[in-house]
Amino acid sequence: MSNLVIVESPAKANTIKGYLGHNYKVIASKGHVRDLPKSTIGIDIENDFEPHYINIRGKGDLIKELKKEASKADKVFLATDPDREGEAISWHLAIALGIPVEKAKRITFNEITKTAVKEAIKAPRSIDMDLVNSQQTRRILDRIVGYKLSPFLWKKVRSGLSAGRVQSAATKIIVEREDEIRKFVPVEYWTVDAVLETEKGKELTAHFYGNAADKTKTEISDGKTAEKICAAVKGKAFTAVEVKKGTKLKSPAPPFITSTMQQEASRKLNFQSQRTMRVAQELYEGVNLGSDGGVQGLITYMRTDSLRIAAEAQKAAEEFIVEKYGERFYPKTPRVYKSKANAQDAHEAIRPASLKLDPAKVRRHLSPDQYKLYKLIWDRFIASQMANAELDTVSADFECEGYLFRASGYSVKFNGYMAVYEESTDEKSEDNAKKLPPIQQNEKLNGKSVDAAQHFTEPPARYTEASLIKFLEEKGIGRPSTYTPIITIIISRGYVARDGKSLYPTPLGEVTTKLMTEHFPDIVDYKFTADMEDKLDSIEKGNEEMLGVLKGFYGGFNKELETAMESVSKDDIEVPVEETDIVCEKCGSKMIVKNGRFGKFAACPNYPTCKNTKPLVKKDAETEKKKPEIAPMKCELCGSDMVLRTGRYGSFYACVKYPQCKFTKQKVKELGVKCPDCGAEIVTKYGKNKTVFYSCSKYPECRFSSWDLPTNEKCPDCGKMLFRKKGKDQLVCKAEGCGYKRDDIPAEQSSAENEEK
Repeated sequence: MSNLVIVESPAKANTIKGYLGHNYKVIASKGHVRDLPKSTIGIDIENDFEPHYINIRGKGDLIKELKKEASKADKVFLATDPDREGEAISWHLAIALGIPVEKAKRITFNEITKTAVKEAIKAPRSIDMDLVNSQQTRRILDRIVGYKLSPFLWKKVRSGLSAGRVQSAATKIIVEREDEIRKFVPVEYWTVDAVLETEKGKELTAHFYGNAADKTKTEISDGKTAEKICAAVKGKAFTAVEVKKGTKLKSPAPPFITSTMQQEASRKLNFQSQRTMRVAQELYEGVNLGSDGGVQGLITYMRTDSLRIAAEAQKAAEEFIVEKYGERFYPKTPRVYKSKANAQDAHEAIRPASLKLDPAKVRRHLSPDQYKLYKLIWDRFIASQMANAELDTVSADFECEGYLFRASGYSVKFNGYMAVYEESTDEKSEDNAKKLPPIQQNEKLNGKSVDAAQHFTEPPARYTEASLIKFLEEKGIGRPSTYTPIITIIISRGYVARDGKSLYPTPLGEVTTKLMTEHFPDIVDYKFTADMEDKLDSIEKGNEEMLGVLKGFYGGFNKELETAMESVSKDDIEVPVEETDIVCEKCGSKMIVKNGRFGKFAACPNYPTCKNTKPLVKKDAETEKKKPEIAPMKCELCGSDMVLRTGRYGSFYACVKYPQCKFTKQKVKELGVKCPDCGAEIVTKYGKNKTVFYSCSKYPECRFSSWDLPTNEKCPDCGKMLFRKKGKDQLVCKAEGCGYKRDDIPAEQSSAENEEK
């Protein structure tokens, strides 16, 4: 009996291949094989929104191969991702391969482990058409909005623009925050802080709170009042009129869902959401752990908004925590986190697939990004299952000359989950509490100094990717699989730009949002967009029909479009130009930024009278010419400093006294692989014509070198090092007399193919 398993990506195929026997062949579809055409709308609106799907250009040979393999197989298992998009890919595959939809064998798994894959093979199901129709509805809605609104923007604003259903609402969020920042009027306020000394000579800082008589908090709005308070208490004794002590329990954050993982990776790792999801995909689909376990998926499915944890995973966490930290670190009852009302509970929260593979154990097999994100997911999950932290808190009020000052602090009595992980936030922390020295009721403290400081309230911060994703989630705009594409699209279309981590609207984004708000209020309305997401969820659950949702949307949208086409004139819309500091040498005007086929360029504003253009080179800290980087070594000939240079064969170190001293040393990259001959590090080197080879770092003392990439994986036959063949997806053993070889897909290729997906 022969079986065919079809997955989405080659990396996933490579992982699953190792779990199934020789009777199974695993092939990747590399994402969708059918979609709506790019040249036309592809939707027959008059005929109940019938979509016209075609085979994706460039997938012809792949479809032929899949058909050939499917015709030879006794069973065909469709094992695409366990979500709407994955279900739709399986449906399209079944149609493209001529498999009756009702007879298709659909399998899903929340984690790519041997146990999960084999259990799924034993219990195939039919394709869930409610899931498929939910995906189709989203695709059709987005296609209608894109193809109907884009021509409107071309006519009324400028050619080349495009609009999207959810992206327009997201752009409006950025625009509205920028408006808030512009309209913000700072308000002056003052603080007064006193440094106090206890009877035992210990210091603490107390902050002005208000009047001692009524104990109400008082804001200081001007410097005159602040100076009056300072003058009254300066050099005077303070009395501890009230000291409160207590214990506070601090609970851990729940395990990650997609949005919180993206937010925390942004805060702690400085990852953009696209980078986070790419690395998470790699961890989910499988990483080659060599002798530590072969190819394995390290985390559960990473597109989820459910906080549910499988019972066996909770049990494994309990055993791990008790064994490593002790029984006190595990709560009396397992923690259960409640998902939000509209969460899709088909998947678990994001967690490690196996607690036997801790980050330290597998680190040498992971890229730096993979290790950082895996450790973040690991730590968050373990902490989420641990006991509360216990804090000893103290708050003290001090009276002086009728004024009340307050100091508060805490110390960790029992760290609990904080031994592993603490959640970060986007907001500036207002918890300035520190550990206070022992203070007794009615104790007299010496006022060592008192200072007043002027402050101004600050405008709301611009959104970062993390805070925007949080806002989208709170408002119900988009779903776990769409947060990253939303941000990517509004930036790529030129509606939003980055300033470090911050996002801000471009002039084009503001003009387009104003136009959309005036003429297509539903498209940019948060509640309308969130309600549409709820309707898609209802279709998925079988509670609503696809056609009813499409008709309900299109009726109002088409009326708005017809009205806007008639009432809006291009003369009424002016997109502000972005001026540069480049002066046109032909007419003396300051050149402006224009968009062309190949990106931005500088053009004379007097076009067509003056048609001068120039390449636009962005001058910033990254592109300005930098001083050469001083290397952590000295010249071996003259003892001078060495600097990092770049040449035709890559980076190298050169003596600063060049050309008087011509000593150079090539910069090499360590692979994290030990030399099989002497045990030193193997490094990457460059030969003629930039050809890459690998050699021992102790060359010429050790003469080991190889054109093929050395790996940490050992040959299962003889135990020697395996090499990845240059230009081939194959691992081979070079030991004399051993002919072991195995097909394999290198990690860098897998990443590229994941991007295509």
